[in-house]
Amino acid sequence: MSGDLQQQARQHLWMHFTRMGSYAEHEVPVIVRGEGCYVYDEHGKRHLDGLSALYCVNVGHGRAELAEAAKAQAQELAFYTNWSYAHPRAIELATRIAALAPGDLNRVFFTSGGSEAVESAWKLAKAYHAARGEPRRHKLVSRRLAYHGTSMGALTATGLTQLRVPFEPLTPGGVHVPNTNSYRWQEDRDPLWAADAIEEAILFQGPETVAAVILEPVQNGGGCFVPQDGYFQRVREICDRHGVLLISDEVICAWGRLGHWFGCERYDYEPDMITTAKGISSAYVPLGALIAGDHIAEPFLHGKATFNHGFTFGGHPVACAVGLANLEIMEREQLNEHVRENEGAFREMLDSLGDIPIVGDVRGAGYFHAIELVKDKGTKETFDHEESEELLRGFLSGELYRRGLICRTDDRGDPIVQLSPPLIAGPEQFEEIEAILRPVLSEASARMERWSSLSRA
Repeated sequence: MSGDLQQQARQHLWMHFTRMGSYAEHEVPVIVRGEGCYVYDEHGKRHLDGLSALYCVNVGHGRAELAEAAKAQAQELAFYTNWSYAHPRAIELATRIAALAPGDLNRVFFTSGGSEAVESAWKLAKAYHAARGEPRRHKLVSRRLAYHGTSMGALTATGLTQLRVPFEPLTPGGVHVPNTNSYRWQEDRDPLWAADAIEEAILFQGPETVAAVILEPVQNGGGCFVPQDGYFQRVREICDRHGVLLISDEVICAWGRLGHWFGCERYDYEPDMITTAKGISSAYVPLGALIAGDHIAEPFLHGKATFNHGFTFGGHPVACAVGLANLEIMEREQLNEHVRENEGAFREMLDSLGDIPIVGDVRGAGYFHAIELVKDKGTKETFDHEESEELLRGFLSGELYRRGLICRTDDRGDPIVQLSPPLIAGPEQFEEIEAILRPVLSEASARMERWSSLSRA
């Protein structure tokens, strides 16, 4: 069976963001089951899922309770659309989310995933302004290196050149500003300069043309960039001053990833909209949502007004049933509190790797951290493209997996190793992560030193 799966995968399965040619001479990693913080491949080898699959299996793998919720709902009502109809699970989950969300964010528009949620938020921002007599407001401000999705509108918000260029021209209106990666800043730089850059961009574009600013509480792209103290408060002031909406993209940062129901709670700001997905169902079934403030929904609640937008599977009954059961688990097991109690130990473990020459910076929050890898720690010199290719794809990615750790190695900004374990992880898993990361990063450091010496020879 294993051979059959390998052959069939090579012949028929088109994997996402994957160099398909890489598997001409190597096995496709086939994951067959999961339990808790671990997954098992087709050979029976256990791997610590240090990425929660893709920042999303928050309550861990193998939760029979979630499978039972899906089964019960499928037997009762497998599907009905939210296009002019409602069903109990969508109503109940929307009500539950509204109770957890901050401020007046009481209106929940379900989607199938994160890109759809971002598309919906941008369209709603434009529709909201148009309904209020400002139809010229259509532009969306986001940050460089930020990832907001791959559908054409979400891709416009995404600030990663190599993802955007192959599909241009994109949806018009995207504006990009600096991110909060202070590791790469000059030491004397104003800590809120990146927030002020948003106002500069709005003024340059013309405030009457800008619909919204979209930001993650902790930016994923580039490697877990955290905000400076006061950053989001300054951004909120800027948005209010110019009549621009603030969208908090929490596809990753909600549902306990930062130790709170929503990442904006951790950094004490109230957005006009929240986009979310992934951990809302712990990815047991696809589910996303746009959560909007009452003030955003108000223009669409009267007479013949309509937000002309939707998706067939948004608010799928089975997905909503699983989402409700997932939130029940999180609340019952106090997983937000668990993350807050254990993030210090997680960070301490990662910081301890700082004695390895290749480790330049450790950053993040909650169970969402990155290690930036550098060529020279003193100067913060990064690796060039060829070196990064050798480091990440030539060694780290395969070696970490071979030793039983799944995490993310990426260089869409500077080279990083990213870790985002299930929220149920604790000191035992942190020790396992270190036991693999330390020798592999040490070996990587030595290999890159040899590579550099050969290049100079």
